[in-house]
Amino acid sequence: MSNTALDLAAITKTITFQAKPQPSFNKNFDLLIRHLHEMKAAGYETYICSENPKQFERLAAIFKELKADVAFLPVEVPLHEGFIDEDLKIEVLTDHQIFQRYHQYKIRQGFNKDQAMNVRVLRELAPGDYVTHIDHGIAIFAGLQTIEIAGQKQEAVRLNFKNNDIVYVSIHTLHKISKYLGKEGEQPQLSKLGSDAWKQLKARTKRKIKDIAAELIKLYASRRAAKGHAFPPDGYLQTELEASFVYEDTPDQFRSTQEVKADMEKEYPMDRLICGDVGFGKTEVAIRAAFKAVADGKQVAILVPTTILALQHGRTFSERLSDFPVSVDYLNRFRTAKERKDILDRLKDGKLDILIGTHALLSKELVFKDLGLLIVDEEQKFGVAAKEKLRALKVNVDTLTLTATPIPRTLQFSLMAARDLSVIRTPPPNRQPIHTEIRVFDEDLIREVIMAELNRNGQVYFVHNRVNDLPAMVELMRRVCPEAEVAMAHGQMDSQHLEQVLVDFIDRKFDVLVCTNIIETGLDIPNANTIIINRADMFGLSDLHQLRGRVGRSNQKAYCYLFAPPMSVLTQEARKRLRTIEEFSELGSGFNVAMRDLDIRGAGNLLGGEQSGFIADIGFETYQKILDEAIQELKETDFKDIFQEEIAQKGTYVRDVTIETDVEMLIPSEYVTNSQERLNLYTELNNIENEAGIEAFASRLQDRFGKLPKPVNALFDGLRLQWFCKKIGFERLILKGGKLRCYFLSDPQSSFFETAHFQNIMAFIQKHGRVMGISLKQTNKELILVRDGVYRLSEVQKLLSDMAGVGQ
Repeated sequence: MSNTALDLAAITKTITFQAKPQPSFNKNFDLLIRHLHEMKAAGYETYICSENPKQFERLAAIFKELKADVAFLPVEVPLHEGFIDEDLKIEVLTDHQIFQRYHQYKIRQGFNKDQAMNVRVLRELAPGDYVTHIDHGIAIFAGLQTIEIAGQKQEAVRLNFKNNDIVYVSIHTLHKISKYLGKEGEQPQLSKLGSDAWKQLKARTKRKIKDIAAELIKLYASRRAAKGHAFPPDGYLQTELEASFVYEDTPDQFRSTQEVKADMEKEYPMDRLICGDVGFGKTEVAIRAAFKAVADGKQVAILVPTTILALQHGRTFSERLSDFPVSVDYLNRFRTAKERKDILDRLKDGKLDILIGTHALLSKELVFKDLGLLIVDEEQKFGVAAKEKLRALKVNVDTLTLTATPIPRTLQFSLMAARDLSVIRTPPPNRQPIHTEIRVFDEDLIREVIMAELNRNGQVYFVHNRVNDLPAMVELMRRVCPEAEVAMAHGQMDSQHLEQVLVDFIDRKFDVLVCTNIIETGLDIPNANTIIINRADMFGLSDLHQLRGRVGRSNQKAYCYLFAPPMSVLTQEARKRLRTIEEFSELGSGFNVAMRDLDIRGAGNLLGGEQSGFIADIGFETYQKILDEAIQELKETDFKDIFQEEIAQKGTYVRDVTIETDVEMLIPSEYVTNSQERLNLYTELNNIENEAGIEAFASRLQDRFGKLPKPVNALFDGLRLQWFCKKIGFERLILKGGKLRCYFLSDPQSSFFETAHFQNIMAFIQKHGRVMGISLKQTNKELILVRDGVYRLSEVQKLLSDMAGVGQ
């Protein structure tokens, strides 16, 4: 036989495979159960493959609900198609074929969004940057510096304050420093060390925040006291609906769904806000909540800001729930009087389950037979009058609000006091960033862009925000691209005509839609993946972000072209807006966009415009920290009855621990030579919260830089001490010259001193103090635990470990 060609004549043996593809069950679970019984009787072993272990739980729940005694072996491996092997007597089924979902190939993700954000912000922290230290104020960051304490080397961050005063910040308290983000283009004033100005500013800010937060918490408390409808746990129909979602849930989507359903099952009315960037899957969570309400015989009202969104949601909900016995309709100014009357009658008689609509939903003539859930989309787009009517409707009804206004991560925890919040930060798998370019108006470019999109069977939006010139723009498109079918849409068109145009565009009868920013909210057309925004300099930043979010809603690469006059003739603000939108084109960048907005809208929208001034004075991240502190204090004092359960669960009263020691704890410069890299590592270490985190960090370090030196292990011990101090109730630990001093909470009014935990620690000290050489010292301001003759961190760790164990 030659080496290059295969001699086919020499092949005499044929191998036959007795195999068949997976049968189709069309989501009919009775058919599936019957099939599994037949296969078992024939001696087959059944395996079900899924890359998502939750699918096995869903299947088990469905079988249990249908009282089916079937067995299968779960295999957590993705498989494209199932099969039956008659020789080996095995059948392998796939979950996505059972539930009739698309099978998506998995793309590995590196960092999650939060990690990427933190690492990036830190890498951006360069000497010369303005930073805010929570205790001392605004300073200039001057990098890492090695300092000597009692002959031992330590590393610290150097900050330069007013009059060239210097503060060295321990690497254990890096979380107290944050990059100053205030109004762009304005340099902040450096704080003066030793003056009360910073303290007073912080106190003023905190007082103001407390006033606003107290109002919000009162609302929250009254809602907790109100009696709502407790929905039952999920039935198998709910499980089937969730499993039939054609995409895989992102982790955030899954968590948000669970949180919403848990709220609905509680006695008091739900008031949850779901926040996620454009196109991150908030609507799917709303569909699942609506279905849960309908499954328990309740009606659902969905309030949207625009007529187009009502139409779009009407289609989305109807398609998604088409396999289930649910009636969906929508109400907007496009509906005729006859259709409107029919909807009102069905609603009153309880024959309509889900009604989607604009402000019309708030009119008095609308009567629900049994309203159980209200979903509000883009609440910030409604006026004050509409919100008042909403409140009247919301009293005892579960409410779910969806918004794309981004909320910074730390803010979300603080606001949990005011309303329950779910944030969807992870983009759906296979999404790609939108390529964004600023260009000058150019007919050749328009043709090139439209033809490129048509060549891949896509569609194009051309946004021009002047209704008078729209017909001229349509003519221009037809002249430049005679091959393309062009349509026009704007809010002043006859309602029937506008609806028809949009439906035809969704159904791909047109290639190019020339329109005003009427498409800004809610149009979801996965096939449209290029948007040209004419005179983009005339739009606000969040409008541009929302408009760009109309494309890139599938796994296709999307393009956004911002047409504007040359940069030299634009105002400074317009230039900044365009540069910002071009710079932040990655997925989930809504937060960055909001941060750059001149009045920093992320916080302004949630806490009222008067907050913007404080943010400019102290920087955004510090504002969040103070907000967080203020809300925690309110929870532990004025509102401790409401949050009793939460405080008991939390169990820690100390939020910040300062450790001062003369033990050598650092990452030596000969071990990691790059000072920026050391700073990144210190910051990462600061955020570790458990032993598993230390182990993972240590093994990564060893992997990259070799065997761990002693001072690095001492760093880990320092971190463990911080955890023990938090558990016990120490705010500060000093170990110098063999003397150990541990300071209890400095606030004598704290409810910590009334807890059983504190009493247990006192009893422990009384009983073992003499033997262990520990005593208590009371000064005017503080209660201090004292022990002399301690030279090793391991001794301190042993002592604190014993005390922490007693306190629990």
